[in-house]
Amino acid sequence: MKTASRWYSEDAQVWIAEGIAEGRIEGEAKSVLLILEARGITVTDEQRQRVLTCTDLQQLETWVRRAATISSADELFN
Repeated sequence: MKTASRWYSEDAQVWIAEGIAEGRIEGEAKSVLLILEARGITVTDEQRQRVLTCTDLQQLETWVRRAATISSADELFN
């Protein structure tokens, strides 16, 4: 059985991997904001931009966990 990677050039595989990583980052950022919204926590435009422009997946995952327990958006970044 052939794997999907054999069907694509190395350049295409890199491009696909980058797209997947970018999608994960965008999804985590959206999750942070959705959790805060669902919990009724107000987020300033500056805070929203900070979350949406973050490209560190590990940081975003930390913020997702924090978003579930904090009482203000300021606590997200501490």
